[in-house]
Amino acid sequence: MSSQDEQFQAAAPDPAALSADDGMTWWYRWLCRIAGVIGGVSCAFAGLWNCVTINPLNIAAGVWMMLNAFILFLCEAPFCCQFIEFANAISARADKLRSWQKAAFYCGMAVFPVMLSLTLTTLFGNAIAFATGVLYGLSALGKKGDAISYARIHQQQKQMDEEKLTGALEGQAL
Repeated sequence: MSSQDEQFQAAAPDPAALSADDGMTWWYRWLCRIAGVIGGVSCAFAGLWNCVTINPLNIAAGVWMMLNAFILFLCEAPFCCQFIEFANAISARADKLRSWQKAAFYCGMAVFPVMLSLTLTTLFGNAIAFATGVLYGLSALGKKGDAISYARIHQQQKQMDEEKLTGALEGQAL
């Protein structure tokens, strides 16, 4: 079995992973992917711009930003890295991660260059990559409940409060 066959097997969707729905709609999944690609582009350009300096911290932040761009492209759009043998395997593994794990990873990746060098270039360059992490974090919270279930919960809480209030008043009257 060649390494290319192993790569295609690793990239093939796992039926167990497909059945375990993470609650994301198709349009939200595409929104997260598009935000990841745009975040990668912004990180790459801002990182390259950040490297054109003599300050070593700016250069380190710029290199880290370009590494962030590469990882975002690798995880969210592996077709951009088609000449890298392990791109599909890494993308398949990234797709198996839960939304909160992706959120923590992307937000952590985006915060590190800002901590290294707090400039407008690093802030604006990492903003969309951070927003991608926020989008994945919001999907980890789950869907919003419907109005009927909220009304039931509110009614139950109201009844419990009234029962507590009448119990407290009866206790004071005795």
